[in-house]
Amino acid sequence: MTIISTKIKHYWPLIKSLQTGLLVLTGLTGFVSARCPVYNLTTILSVIGSLFFAVSGSTILNMVWDRDIDAKMNRTKHRPLPSGLIDPQQAWIVGLGISALGLLWAASLDLLFAGIVFAGLFFDVVVYTIWLKRKTAWSIVWGGISGGMPILAGRALGIGAIDEVGILFMFGILFWIPTHILTFSIKYAADYADADVPTFPSSYGVGATRIIISISSFIAAFSMLLSGVMMDLGAGYLRLILVLAAGLLGLAMSTIFTPSERINFGLFKYASLFMMTSMFVVILGAR
Repeated sequence: MTIISTKIKHYWPLIKSLQTGLLVLTGLTGFVSARCPVYNLTTILSVIGSLFFAVSGSTILNMVWDRDIDAKMNRTKHRPLPSGLIDPQQAWIVGLGISALGLLWAASLDLLFAGIVFAGLFFDVVVYTIWLKRKTAWSIVWGGISGGMPILAGRALGIGAIDEVGILFMFGILFWIPTHILTFSIKYAADYADADVPTFPSSYGVGATRIIISISSFIAAFSMLLSGVMMDLGAGYLRLILVLAAGLLGLAMSTIFTPSERINFGLFKYASLFMMTSMFVVILGAR
């Protein structure tokens, strides 16, 4: 039992539980937003479980591939892989196995759902991490697309097709991710430079990056608000999303006109709060 608990303790950081949890929440939100008349607790648990395994597996695979980068960054050099606590080959096997389990579980629910989940995994691991991350700062676009797949998959499972609301949900996540990642890349610019990973601050300057953050924040907020209108959320829920969006845009604009490390970090935290709370608002409003 001690060996098992130790393994879990070492592997848990590899799945980035907070990030994985938020992506699973988006997938559940997409499904519940459909107001599907046939979903039940078993289906909901299957949506959560399949997405958890698929997202966790892809995250482990990313961590294995990026272990040399992590070893060069003060923020990440103590993670289990670069510090030698976990064997990389073993981690590959675990990541592939968990990913396969998630995809098979998703396929047992619906092939369209599974196909979109697979697309997210492919974009995240192959396109974003393996192919583009070390070559261009624009790799985050593909990271954003992969991040938008769970909510699109959940919505498609609920209605049996890809629709305009699902696309808007996906765009909300796609443009929220730059707000999240770019504020992070400003804060840890020295770490990314040490690892020779191109970022928007290093490629285009901090000022241009702050403008991009503001634009992406506006699009993310608008996408979430418009999707709420199109799915006929109640006025109270729409007002709450509007208030949350105003806070996001206010902080994003502050990074341009009154830039500071405190505001930058505040935006980084608030961006996650905005998306998580928006998901709960949609879930409650779709009941």
